[in-house]
Amino acid sequence: MKILITAGPTRESIDPVRYLTNRSSGKMGYAIAQSAINQNHEVILVSGPVSLEPPNDCKIINIESADQMYKEVQSNSKGCDAVIMVAAVADYTPAVYYKEKIKKADDREIRLVRTKDILGSMRESFGYNGILVGFAAETNELRENAIGKMQQKGCNFIVSNDVSRNDIGFGSDQNEVTIFDENGAQQHIDKSSKNLIADAIIEKIETIYGE
Repeated sequence: MKILITAGPTRESIDPVRYLTNRSSGKMGYAIAQSAINQNHEVILVSGPVSLEPPNDCKIINIESADQMYKEVQSNSKGCDAVIMVAAVADYTPAVYYKEKIKKADDREIRLVRTKDILGSMRESFGYNGILVGFAAETNELRENAIGKMQQKGCNFIVSNDVSRNDIGFGSDQNEVTIFDENGAQQHIDKSSKNLIADAIIEKIETIYGE
C-alpha cells in the first residue's frame, strides 16, 4: 500500500520570535511510519517540527504551519491507499503576522482565525475508496467525542487517547488508546509502547484493505 501519515505539531507564527504550538512530540506518527515501512508499505510522512530522526526508506516532507500541512496533504494524498492523520494540527492561527517583534509595552490584542480542517477535507479530495484514519486527543468523554469526530470526518476508524494523563500521550514513549471503527466495533489497547500501538494500527489498515 501507499500510505500518507501526518505527525507532530504545527507552529502558527505571531511575529519573528513567537508562535502558537502544542505539546505533540511526533513520536506516535513516526512510530506508525516505521511500522508501515517494516511491513514494506510505501510511506509519505508529512511532519511538523520535531526532534526526531526520520525513518529510513520513506519520503519525508517537513512543514511548520497548519496551512503548509494542508497543502502538502492535499497534494501528496492523491494516489494513496490510506491516509493516517496523527498530527496535532492547530485549530487557530493569528489573523495577522507581524513582521517586527511585538514589544512588551505594546498593548496589542492577537486575533485568531480558524485553520483549515485537514481531516474534514480529506473525503472530498482523497475520495471514498481510500482508508482514512483519524486521531482524537481528548481530556473527557473520550468515547462520545471520538465517535462523533469519526462520523463527522468520514473516517474508517479513529484512535482515541486521554491527553490529561501525564504517563502517556504527548512526549511519552507509551500510550493507551481505544480504536473505534465505522462498524461500531472498538478495540482497547492498554498502556503499551507506541511501537506496539503503531503495529496494531497498521494491522487494522491491512485488514480493511484486504476486505
